[in-house]
Amino acid sequence: MKTKRVAAIDCGTNSVRLLIADISGDELTDVERRMEIVRLGQDVDRTGRLAPEALERTFTAMRGYAKLIREHSPDGAVPVRVVATSATRDAANRADFVSGVRDIFGVEPEVVTGDEEARLSFTGATRGLAGSAAETPYLVVDIGGGSTEFVVGSRSVEGALSVDIGCVRLTERHLRDDPPSAETVEAAVADIEAAMDRVEESVPVRTARTLVGLAGSVTTVAGIALDLPAYDPARIHHSRIPAERVHEVSARLLRMTHDERAAIPVMHPGRVDVIGAGALILDRIVRRYGFPEVVVSEHDILDGIAWSLA
Repeated sequence: MKTKRVAAIDCGTNSVRLLIADISGDELTDVERRMEIVRLGQDVDRTGRLAPEALERTFTAMRGYAKLIREHSPDGAVPVRVVATSATRDAANRADFVSGVRDIFGVEPEVVTGDEEARLSFTGATRGLAGSAAETPYLVVDIGGGSTEFVVGSRSVEGALSVDIGCVRLTERHLRDDPPSAETVEAAVADIEAAMDRVEESVPVRTARTLVGLAGSVTTVAGIALDLPAYDPARIHHSRIPAERVHEVSARLLRMTHDERAAIPVMHPGRVDVIGAGALILDRIVRRYGFPEVVVSEHDILDGIAWSLA
């Protein structure tokens, strides 16, 4: 069976990520998987614009990714897809972002809708669950920097919605104290619950049998819950974190100072100031829908973008 090499770039509110992969039939094999915290969504919730320094951080990371793609594409034939999500959707000056990406990769970035983002996340997360013990339908939640996607489905998507609650957005909006006060946490919880009210109006979340959690907030919570001495994707991928551990880790993170969070072995430096909000979102989802555990996936929208090129 012929193997096809592809390059996928996911540009979110907090990070920009690259996956160069070889796809053959139903198998996806990593060639390069990279992540840089760039905080593209810095202050977007307040200003409605992408900050110049945030754009430059993002473009710097992307130039490095373009170099890697060229190194792994001696004949220049590797298809590239660049997907941008919440922060870019919200920005009045997103044309500056589009122009910069076009100059770097030679392709037009796609500022996808929340629904398309949700579908790509579902594809990336669930292809590897086929044949596992995880019961369907799945509720896939992708907790990003600016938004969270809720997707229900088995083999295909049955309902999806993207809502504007994310670890960066909630931190900038509410959790600015160190550690956050009880009042600011309550305000963040009210935002999360209001967003889930909207989700339940259009997505059949109550039919789901398995909760699948994606993205850096979820994988970091999993690493903490597993007491890992260092971040280990192989140990985290498809781990099952009991609900009580999610609650414990979330409460602990919200009580900690910046320096205490930074000292956690699995913590990426770029997540230190936003992990409390991300953990809180996961905690409220688990509580509201009564799931006994969350299945954690290292595969997400980035893998969905790669599969779309196959």
